[in-house]
Amino acid sequence: MDDKVKIAIDAMGGEDAPAKIINGIEISLKENKESFFYLYGDSSLLKSEVSKTTLLKENCEIIHTKDIILDDASPLEAAKKGKQSSMWKAVESLKEKTAHICLSAGNTGALLVISRLLLKTIDGISKPALAALWPNQNSMNVVLDLGANIECNEKNLSDFACMGSALYKSLFAHSQPRIALLNVGLEEHKGNDILKKTYSMLKNIKIKNFKFCGYIEGNHIMDGNIDVIVTDGFTGNIALKTAEGTANFITKNLKKSLNKLSMLLSYKSLKEFKNKLDPRKYNGAIFLGLESAVVKSHGATDSIGFAHSINVCNKIVKADLIEKIKSNLITVDV
Repeated sequence: MDDKVKIAIDAMGGEDAPAKIINGIEISLKENKESFFYLYGDSSLLKSEVSKTTLLKENCEIIHTKDIILDDASPLEAAKKGKQSSMWKAVESLKEKTAHICLSAGNTGALLVISRLLLKTIDGISKPALAALWPNQNSMNVVLDLGANIECNEKNLSDFACMGSALYKSLFAHSQPRIALLNVGLEEHKGNDILKKTYSMLKNIKIKNFKFCGYIEGNHIMDGNIDVIVTDGFTGNIALKTAEGTANFITKNLKKSLNKLSMLLSYKSLKEFKNKLDPRKYNGAIFLGLESAVVKSHGATDSIGFAHSINVCNKIVKADLIEKIKSNLITVDV
């Protein structure tokens, strides 16, 4: 088991848990048997669900926890009262070096606060960031921050660029990702003072593990010309929710607008289009900047989406993401 990726799972987090969680793990094991899972939650429920599987039985350990952090719990409430919860214990396993990475589909705010409380921040990072994959014309972008930090300074944004670059290289084996700052224009003089200062910092980095490409506007996020897009958590979260809403609007209304004959004639193209916009393929936001990686699955995703988030966990552990981040940060010396 020493050569396996050890993943701590908050098996009680998110909708339809733990059945969805267990089914998602089983799906992932059919593609990749190199993972071992520590399942934190109600042991009686978990044993019942695991007994229905074929591959997971030999690739998991169940750890009983008596509490669950509810989706409507405040982060402060979770931090004060959640020490015996499945989420807390799953994150704590990283601190104790039991697991390599933690995955939860539970309460996002609670997960971020608990992770900050239990895990050390990487030396040199003042604010961890929430990053996720975003489809573009060619492949996928990494976008951060998506909500962990409402306000950021130029040091935070430059750290995000370094962490996002390391994540992109971990997921896609790219030697020099293209980085851009999300802004209201492309000209160097546009934007607020923090963006301008960040622009200057990234432009003048002496040894580059990424290629800084200046600014990018929101309408070009999906063009595929940039690999990592950096912004503060307020702007990033609004951009993400807007994109998700737009994708849902398009797919729902496209089906209504087409008659049966046109749908039959264009079935293959429609299927490819729907597949590209399928949010399950991009499930798994990563909390970057801590000494261990924590991944947040969308709470409403299904077992297929959860399986995709497990694939993200496997990739970033095998690619040694944390060491890549530390290596990238060394170069931020202007």
